[in-house]
Amino acid sequence: MAGLDQVTILVLEDNSHMALILREVMRGFGLRDIREARDVATAFEIIKDNHVDIALVDHNLGDLDGNEFVQLIRTADDSPNPYIQIIMVTAHGDRKTVMEAIRSGANEFMVKPVTPLDLYEKLRSCVERPRQFVRTSNYFGPDRRRRQDPVYRGPWRRESDPEGGIVADDHSASRGGRPNIIEG
Repeated sequence: MAGLDQVTILVLEDNSHMALILREVMRGFGLRDIREARDVATAFEIIKDNHVDIALVDHNLGDLDGNEFVQLIRTADDSPNPYIQIIMVTAHGDRKTVMEAIRSGANEFMVKPVTPLDLYEKLRSCVERPRQFVRTSNYFGPDRRRRQDPVYRGPWRRESDPEGGIVADDHSASRGGRPNIIEG
């Protein structure tokens, strides 16, 4: 993947063996700047003190789960980077777990055991095809709608969406800038 050697990754995984597997697989893809944290507090500090492009977040972390971490990053007043690309990684692939991760603001979702090809595709998606962010009264995060309508010509995708929102390219987030937001 072009430019992958310039991407900074944070692995938030409380299982050191799984963290090692993820790190070694990503090194095989050319990633060099991989940070690790075993708990939410450490991960938050790493994101605060460093530019991190993508976070791989385990769902089950102990006191605070991965969904709560994602919500903290997305909505906390002191969040160091609410626009970071987040890939939720879990051993639980049931619909309830997937939907909770999506509702919390995760960009992507992966079920363990993670294959190198799946991880590569998720990383590539985050780098090459980042989604716009959406802010509503009860959600902030990447646009959850993936399907594109080829005949649609406007900024909104639902008839009930309010008029006058802000829509633009959000590729600036992958370069350290703030992506544009759809507000509704």
